[in-house]
Amino acid sequence: MSLIDIHFHGTNKIDIKEVESPEQILLIAKEYGSMEVEGFLVTIYPSKISSMKKTLLNIKRAMEIQTEGAKILGAYLEGPFLNPRKAGALDHDYFLQPDIDVLYRLIDGTEDIVKIITVSPEVPGALNIIEKCSETGIIVSMGHSDATYKEAEEGFKAGARLITHLFNAMRGIHHREPGIAGFGLMNQEVYVELIGDGKHLRDEILKWIFEIKNPQRIILISDMVKQREALNRLQGGIMGLGDTIKRLKKLGIEEYKIKMAGEKNPKRLLKINSL
Repeated sequence: MSLIDIHFHGTNKIDIKEVESPEQILLIAKEYGSMEVEGFLVTIYPSKISSMKKTLLNIKRAMEIQTEGAKILGAYLEGPFLNPRKAGALDHDYFLQPDIDVLYRLIDGTEDIVKIITVSPEVPGALNIIEKCSETGIIVSMGHSDATYKEAEEGFKAGARLITHLFNAMRGIHHREPGIAGFGLMNQEVYVELIGDGKHLRDEILKWIFEIKNPQRIILISDMVKQREALNRLQGGIMGLGDTIKRLKKLGIEEYKIKMAGEKNPKRLLKINSL
């Protein structure tokens, strides 16, 4: 299986927040390539704009000189235009109010490698960001969000096409207010990311999602991070995408759906014909 991981921060050896050079990013790619993954997006945490920009430039340079390992397909910005009420393991001190000028300052010079950005659609000004990113070819994912169903729908209408790690760090489902999680399940056109490590979603929920969601709109991700023992809250993923695929097969999820979620759907989202 030609696995594509669109949401990946790093391994227990090295995490993107520790990177200071293109060569370190290449080490990440080499290690992840040994874990049955063919290509991936390097996902950047919210930080100072100058720091995020430096990381983007390092990713761009690494892509230019890469010769081995899992192919670096670009960058994924998990923020900074997010709702602090749903920060999860991210540092909300670096969350910013949506601002087009800040967006341009952040991606200037790296527009060609920024593939996805997570935005909270309910935050004032977010719809303008979603529209602008969609116009420039950057995929907008809705996440770290307290959005209602209607607010998520408005984000979709503005151009958002993905939901970041469904159910995690977002408003859940209530029978009178389905919220953004409910929108992700009920709208059969929006893509949803799923972390399948058995830690972020109960296995019964994973199987249920695969039963009711359009199989062409499910994307398995690792959200893998370097684990920090002192952090007393849920962190990113604990296993690579290859191991995630294996455990979902053991759960009895139909293999053709798993193949779509790990290979075909991310390629369709990113408009990749071949690697």
